[in-house]
Amino acid sequence: MRIEPVNESTCIVYFGDRICDETAGLVKQATDIIRATLSDVITDLVPSYTSVLVCYDLERIDRFDIRSRLRKALKQTPVAAQDELSSQTLELPVYYGPEVALDMEDVCEFSGLSAEEVIRIHSEQTYRVYAIGFSPGFAFLGSTDPRIAIPRKSTPRLKVPVGSVGIAGTQTAIYPSATPGGWQIVGRTPSKMIDWDSESLALAQIGDRVKFRSIARDEFVSLGGQLDEL
Repeated sequence: MRIEPVNESTCIVYFGDRICDETAGLVKQATDIIRATLSDVITDLVPSYTSVLVCYDLERIDRFDIRSRLRKALKQTPVAAQDELSSQTLELPVYYGPEVALDMEDVCEFSGLSAEEVIRIHSEQTYRVYAIGFSPGFAFLGSTDPRIAIPRKSTPRLKVPVGSVGIAGTQTAIYPSATPGGWQIVGRTPSKMIDWDSESLALAQIGDRVKFRSIARDEFVSLGGQLDEL
């Protein structure tokens, strides 16, 4: 762990240089601990793949004391134990049918696999939430099985439908709202990824685990899923 200043009221805590499950666990642990123990001086926290950006109130603490308090706070429960207590596993239903799997043919051609094989590989993996960004509730999940790790589209769509599940390289993600995007779309979930009752607005939090469950068209519709392009 290392702490580096960004500006007079912000510093960043690094937990590694490699994006992996262990580092994601450390980031999750640190975010929870900092939020719980330094709430009197922290104005914002921005966790990412390998670090946590810490914004603090200069009227309550200076750059020397914040470093000292951060180091003291983070010398707590080992990551494995803390991670199990603070993380959740979300099971998200996904319909992989042709009406919504807009890029399944391209994924199949790129990987040399059938649609059934792509669906099985994508849904049997348990993913870790590495980062939240791009748009509210957009969770970057890793790591995708190398057999279906297809690059982003060369020309992004102007609008990707709400709930679309996409692949880009070694990551997969769900579009929480209709936005432009270049991920390869292989399915759609009826689950709402924005939770307006939570502090972060995101249903999935950094460090959480996500498991996809393949569902039929009828179940997708019954759960509120939309088959149109909006």
